Amino acid sequence: MHEFAMGLKPMKEVSLEITASADRAIVWQGDRLFLLDQRKLPLQECYVELSTVQGVSQAITEMVVRGAPAIGVTAAYGVVLAARHRYRESADHWRSMIAEDLSRLAASRPTAVNLSWAIQRMREVLKGLPPGDPVPGLLVAAREIHDQDVAANRRMGEIGSRFIEGPTCVITHCNAGGLATGGYGTALGVIRSAYAAGLIERVYADETRPWLQGARLTAWELHRDGIPVTLLTDGAAANRMAQGGVSWVIVGSDRIAANGDVVNKIGTYGLAVAARFHGVRFMVVAPTSTIDLSIGSGAGIPIEERDPSEVLQCGGSRLGPVGVDAWNPVFDVTPAHLVDVLVTERGVIDAPDENKVAALMKAS
Repeated sequence: MHEFAMGLKPMKEVSLEITASADRAIVWQGDRLFLLDQRKLPLQECYVELSTVQGVSQAITEMVVRGAPAIGVTAAYGVVLAARHRYRESADHWRSMIAEDLSRLAASRPTAVNLSWAIQRMREVLKGLPPGDPVPGLLVAAREIHDQDVAANRRMGEIGSRFIEGPTCVITHCNAGGLATGGYGTALGVIRSAYAAGLIERVYADETRPWLQGARLTAWELHRDGIPVTLLTDGAAANRMAQGGVSWVIVGSDRIAANGDVVNKIGTYGLAVAARFHGVRFMVVAPTSTIDLSIGSGAGIPIEERDPSEVLQCGGSRLGPVGVDAWNPVFDVTPAHLVDVLVTERGVIDAPDENKVAALMKAS
């Protein structure tokens, strides 16, 4: 387990009277938000208690919660907390005062488009609220975003599993399960559904350096579900494909450009190249809220870079020599022509391109 302190205020950890699970990683209880601390899995299962929008922003930045859909759901609840605080400060001027909070929240992670999507959706709700306490109306909207994400994931799981001819093995990268969403998962939602249908025998999970989401989170989720999972070092995936028996690579996405280019956790691009070379099909599973029509191609998507120390150390121990720097992009761009299937809650795009993506987004 490794944590990377950002020098910010420590967050309050609590024990909830619920069993920690991937599908209960984001919990609104009473008047506050609780997040399963993903930095500490799988060794510790504890929740962080949040009562302010500043705390929510910090939790997103420090990766207590991660995964584009989960960040969006969390941000929606963050807007509720911001409105409560500002309304208590000034019942007459809270609408203007909250703008600063929403800007701070939107800057928490620049690549995940679900963050800005959820905040914009909550802004629209804000505009239509009647006079008085804004919290009840905003909480209804946040819960709706949460519930709709879970429903979309289950729908994508059902749709995506139809493409898998089994029994077979698949490879996944990073974590695109219940932990990364409102529940059930995108890529892992497909895997869950396909395994339940007897179509998947085993999942190979890339470890996913440097935060090891595959090793710590995906393996934890799949093992909890009783789905056979084997960990791979990131560099072993191509060799595993060469051995045969793997028919799909299945991943999620943090943002998809208008032409179908996919941004996902660093290492996804190399996985897609290896899959194409070995004749393994490549599936991306993401809700339509992840598609950003305002950006023409992956080249226009801002790619977050994090502290080089995340690469230079592990578990608090430095690995790289003192004086050596590290490049630490969090995501990479997989060109649309390497994607065989894009699965969304609205339907599927084979070999995505600009026209197909636009047609899907116009569909009701």
